[in-house]
Amino acid sequence: MIRKTAILTDSCCDIPPELAAQYGIDILPFIITLDGVSYTERQDFGFDEFYTMLRNSQGVPSTAHITALRFCEQYCKYVDEEYTDVLHVCINSGGSATYEAAQMAQGLLREERPEHHLKIHLIDSHTYSMVYGWPVCEAARKLRNGAELREVVEELEATFARAEIVLAAFSLRQMKKSGRISAAAAFAGELLGLRPIISLNQGVSKVEAKVRGDSAVIPAMIRQVKSRVDDPAATEYMVGSTDLDCVADLIKACKKEFGHPPVMVFKLGAAVASNTGPDALAIVYLGRPAG
Repeated sequence: MIRKTAILTDSCCDIPPELAAQYGIDILPFIITLDGVSYTERQDFGFDEFYTMLRNSQGVPSTAHITALRFCEQYCKYVDEEYTDVLHVCINSGGSATYEAAQMAQGLLREERPEHHLKIHLIDSHTYSMVYGWPVCEAARKLRNGAELREVVEELEATFARAEIVLAAFSLRQMKKSGRISAAAAFAGELLGLRPIISLNQGVSKVEAKVRGDSAVIPAMIRQVKSRVDDPAATEYMVGSTDLDCVADLIKACKKEFGHPPVMVFKLGAAVASNTGPDALAIVYLGRPAG
């Protein structure tokens, strides 16, 4: 039997539209509400537009998870188009109910298409942004080149078990508004010029350090990465940012410290920027295997 596989994810993946089109990846959007107005990500705003919206906002953005009904509609579409499999990679289940909704959608699909034979390979990425977006692109490329779906799924799960991100937020305003840090801590941080260095590993975020002044941010980010890998020279990495000019300085410093350029430079999307604020940098890499 000839297998026909669809690839599905959500808009938190931050995969650029051109790459999604190139690899045939379906991306369902999140609904984001800001100052009482609801927007559909990827349709109503682009990356840079969202940063401007955040800077001008009075309130805190909220994100509505993709519903089980919406996932069921997409699964029904695949059944009707005679797909045999769907590789579905979700945003971190620890920070969104989207993964749970996708699980519920499988039960709804049995009610809507009782005789269906679609195999749904649902994977929790345990992370955000291109930290899972890029592996999804790689999975799509491998499948297109004839790789076995089972092997691709195993590789994705192994990658997500090691995928890490180190973030730096240059403004504490958004983190205070979102409740990530207290108002008192934000006030003291702004007063002292402190910048938090935050890690995200297996869905858990942690403030690794607080450095004073913008000039200390990039060295601290690189130290965090080097503490988490065995051989920096052999470590592939990506660089993410909002619309900060200093991303060029981060890329230059990474090239010097790691001896090679990033695999990719990408924009941080609405899910990440809603929590870090519109002024943030990130390095994405694979840490040491667990155990």
